[in-house]
Amino acid sequence: MHRFFRFLPFVLLALAAAAPAQAQNQQELYTVSGIRVDASGASSTEAFNAGISQGRPRAFQILFRRLTRQQDWNRQPALDAAALLRISRGFDIANERRSTTRYVADVTYRFNPDAVARILRSSGIAFAQGAVRRILVVPMSPGVGRGPWASALANPAFRDSMVPFTVSGAEDDEALAGLNFETAGWNELSAVAARNGVAEVALVQAAYSNGRMMVNIRRVAAGGAPARTSLEVPVQGTMGAVYPVAAQAAVRAVEDLWKTRSVVDYSQRGRLVADVRITSLAQFGGLQAQVGALNTVQSVQVTAMHLGYARLAIAYVGGADQLREQLAGAGVILTQRGGQWTLALAGR
Repeated sequence: MHRFFRFLPFVLLALAAAAPAQAQNQQELYTVSGIRVDASGASSTEAFNAGISQGRPRAFQILFRRLTRQQDWNRQPALDAAALLRISRGFDIANERRSTTRYVADVTYRFNPDAVARILRSSGIAFAQGAVRRILVVPMSPGVGRGPWASALANPAFRDSMVPFTVSGAEDDEALAGLNFETAGWNELSAVAARNGVAEVALVQAAYSNGRMMVNIRRVAAGGAPARTSLEVPVQGTMGAVYPVAAQAAVRAVEDLWKTRSVVDYSQRGRLVADVRITSLAQFGGLQAQVGALNTVQSVQVTAMHLGYARLAIAYVGGADQLREQLAGAGVILTQRGGQWTLALAGR
């Protein structure tokens, strides 16, 4: 018992340090930038107010589509100006131009995560619960290599994707040579993933055959089962014109694949007990902080501690498989052997 109380201050410090980072990541997710407004009014003030109000519905639509699956986009709640204002936290302005009757600017809108969540839950719409950690995208056409497909996926236009990603570079090609899209596992990808600072990889393959362009996506993560999706992209014009269209479709499919696992059913609740091997105070505090920072985790309690080991009780919403997937995205591996759960930091 003394060991528990000796460790407790360090654990609390680690949890406190993680909270600001979690809040910052969540606020970035609920911030929509680059909304161009152009409005007129009887006075400069009226034009300004009209412009800010004009852009808010467009910003909310972008946010809604960022958080939800494409199949739910037609279910977007119809919010009037007053309702949109109630779920807003503020705005920032750039490239402003004013006259006595006209207002033009690029506006960044910030929304209140809790208020938006309440509206979506009351509408019965599943939505992503938090920001997704950066992943690595490996272009394949059909194998790994440089070319127009890799260039299309590296388009800067995708930098604001719901799933932030880095495209593997030429320096990764040697380690990925001979990679098989169908069978590649984490053991073959872990070194490249570590070099790029990620815990998840998306193999994004463009395959052209008999006048058809298929885009195949396979998600591989440490401690998680691979997931796959495919889509067909219409071939119109030259291949040079098809690749950018296919890349856009691929990015949207990647977003949907990642959103699907982050959708939470709040009526489903669970609790599990997991053992943790302690190598240092920093390692243990960091692991507990990462677990507690997940939006789906309601509480993390230390129920037992022994030399080199601790036992954590985790209460969560959603399913155990979903919790395992979300932990993997946070760099924590949850495994079950013989009915006993264990937790470890990825790569340890």
